[in-house]
Amino acid sequence: MLSRGPGTGLDPSRQPVIIAALRTPVCRAHGQLKSLRAEDLLAPVLRSLLTSTGVSASDVSDVVIGNAVGGGGNLARYAALQAGLPVEVPGLTVDRQCGSGLDAIALASRLVAAGGNGVYLAGGVESISTAPLRARRNPDPDGEPDFYTRATFVPPGFGDPDMGVAAENVARKCGISRQRQDDFALRSHQRAVAASVAGAFVPEIVPLEAGGAVVQADDGPRASLRPGLMARFPAAFVPGGTVTAGNSCFDADAASAVVITSLQRARQFGAADGLLVLGCDTAGVDPELLGIGASVAAKRLLAGLEIEPKKLDLVEFNEAFASQALACLDALGVDPERANLDGGALALGHGYGASGAVLVTRILAQARRIAEEQPGRESLALAMISIAGGMGTAAMFRYALLQGA
Repeated sequence: MLSRGPGTGLDPSRQPVIIAALRTPVCRAHGQLKSLRAEDLLAPVLRSLLTSTGVSASDVSDVVIGNAVGGGGNLARYAALQAGLPVEVPGLTVDRQCGSGLDAIALASRLVAAGGNGVYLAGGVESISTAPLRARRNPDPDGEPDFYTRATFVPPGFGDPDMGVAAENVARKCGISRQRQDDFALRSHQRAVAASVAGAFVPEIVPLEAGGAVVQADDGPRASLRPGLMARFPAAFVPGGTVTAGNSCFDADAASAVVITSLQRARQFGAADGLLVLGCDTAGVDPELLGIGASVAAKRLLAGLEIEPKKLDLVEFNEAFASQALACLDALGVDPERANLDGGALALGHGYGASGAVLVTRILAQARRIAEEQPGRESLALAMISIAGGMGTAAMFRYALLQGA
């Protein structure tokens, strides 16, 4: 935890603040961005962040990037160099699976709080389309490798369900009905479509060249969805279950990152506004119920900061499945209507390691929009994400004008 309560309890040289946040379009895996590797997605975002803030590449202390299914080799360092940062700027790649992007931002905020007035580029990226094939060695040197689609997340005996099965476990344990899941998913699409039509996503998106075309918009939100269509989707993971393709997210390619530094340094850069990082927390839960991890982390974080859920202005939760989103919001006492105001991963897609950083990018954009409509309005915002293996990460922010904060 970084500070207590809505006020900042840290010296300006140690108070972390996010002064810019950008992302690529979030596109279906094996779709419009299928030709771009992870570094190709991330490098343009890093370059655009420096351009938009006026921060010199030589001022960057480190690049901290989350990634879940890449090939290793320190992707953060590779992308930093591809983005044109000096060789003196290092890179660190973080793997907390779906939480990687949010955890990378949390780590960077803690580095700022540790002192030194550093400047960090932090976020996450995933190119599911180009992720390497994975295989275990055969004990027989002449035998074929044993290819697998995902890693194991916990030792035998703890339970390591596939994500869809885990979502069914949460739905059953927490009493989340099929109707609630379908309604929540439909609302996510409707909100994302409305936000797209209104141009709400445009300021935060870095267009990409891919396949001879310029991709500049998310391709997931579906205006054609109706309640009757949602009801026709069959159970996708467990016979007779309630989790379907309609109320589950789809895999996506995406990158998202932020510029995070101290309040003191942000003022020196002339940053007008930003997200003060009030605290971050990660919790472990039963791997069989991994979807509730975010709510456990968020509860602990809110209690430590002495913030009541009803005081939150913005809540961004990664909608991997409607069942887990509803279960977590119910556990926190947050009305689902108040969460993900522009839709979430059910409509936009889930880019694994990028998704946690996308949440923060969305929060900054929404907080700025609120401030434009209500000048001087400061927003309290919560980002949270559940993680494979039975974990969850949450982060609390306060949007503020920085020159007088």
